[in-house]
Amino acid sequence: MPLPLDGVRVIEVGQALAGPLAGVLLADMGADVIKIEKPDGGDDARIWGPPFGPDGVTSLYFYSQNRNKRSVSLDLKDAGDIEKLNRLCETADILIQNLRPGVVDEIGIGPEAMLKRHPRLIYCSIWAFGYEGPLRMKPGFDPLLQAYGGMMSVTGRPEDPPTFCGASINDKATGMFCTIGALAALRMRDKTGRGCLVDTSLFDSAVHWVEGQVNGYFANGTVSKRHGTGSPVIVPYQTFDTADQPLCLAPGNDRLWARCAQVLGRPEWATDPKFAKSAHRVANKTELLPMIAAILKQKPRAHWIETMEKAGVPCSPVNDIGEVARSEQMTASKLMQQLPDGGPKVVGIPIAFDRVRPGSPRSAPKLGEHTDEVLGALPKQR
Repeated sequence: MPLPLDGVRVIEVGQALAGPLAGVLLADMGADVIKIEKPDGGDDARIWGPPFGPDGVTSLYFYSQNRNKRSVSLDLKDAGDIEKLNRLCETADILIQNLRPGVVDEIGIGPEAMLKRHPRLIYCSIWAFGYEGPLRMKPGFDPLLQAYGGMMSVTGRPEDPPTFCGASINDKATGMFCTIGALAALRMRDKTGRGCLVDTSLFDSAVHWVEGQVNGYFANGTVSKRHGTGSPVIVPYQTFDTADQPLCLAPGNDRLWARCAQVLGRPEWATDPKFAKSAHRVANKTELLPMIAAILKQKPRAHWIETMEKAGVPCSPVNDIGEVARSEQMTASKLMQQLPDGGPKVVGIPIAFDRVRPGSPRSAPKLGEHTDEVLGALPKQR
């Protein structure tokens, strides 16, 4: 099927996750993504394992974030290879870079220089802390930004130490925001004929995740604390132990709460002044939550899921990764895809077009696999 970004060319100068994630999202949507890698080892993520792919050498992580791309090996410390990069940019619509802060200016491919030479280019910079402020030149990785950005302070149970989120959510969010910015800038170029600079950062993404807590602090000076699996503004809205396995319960409004109370065998809670309204349940959660927990422990999870769902109360089992992977919903979603040429199975793009999820015509490239192909196709210099 034709894809929305057919005909768009992207140059990706970066490694690890945020930049390559932006690149793979654009590639999955049809863009021709040319990944620039250093000759000595390429993207650091190539060796981030185990697990490794079928070749036993390349990390599964790299396969996942670099499918559908072509790899060109260039030494960006070499003036001749910098010129080759510029010639590639003459054919490109978007450039994505997430090199260490300051490096692109040192080697002559910073946004000012590149946009002057390539005025139609969408130049996307991914920073750790952003292009302004005292930390602008600091490098950063996802856990550092989870710590600095406040997320660790609100993750986990009240008695826990600051807790790391299990997924690299700042890297992934920054890659997604970069993609959104690039596509918006591309749309603007359709109107103006000129490219622009798009800046995103892990710090901005980290603050975006805790925007509610930050907004609350500026509103009333309250510093949010860890509250386990629960919510500070909706009760109940968390996981509970049952007689066998944990259950997540989420009656998110007063109507659903009334149904939940009925299933729990305590219909009077729906009219009790202490529990009837959302704000009252939040104010009295130290009394309410232990009573709910005691009831749920009396019967197995399957019973509660069946009765809650029959009553229309949102709930879910707390699955481990294997249970998610084996679920009927995962199979039905067609989210997993087999990469070609003997590649592994990986999670695909979480978007479908006309109810069709884009596939992967290419596996992840070998280092420099397409150097001759790509550079050989450039227009001859006059």
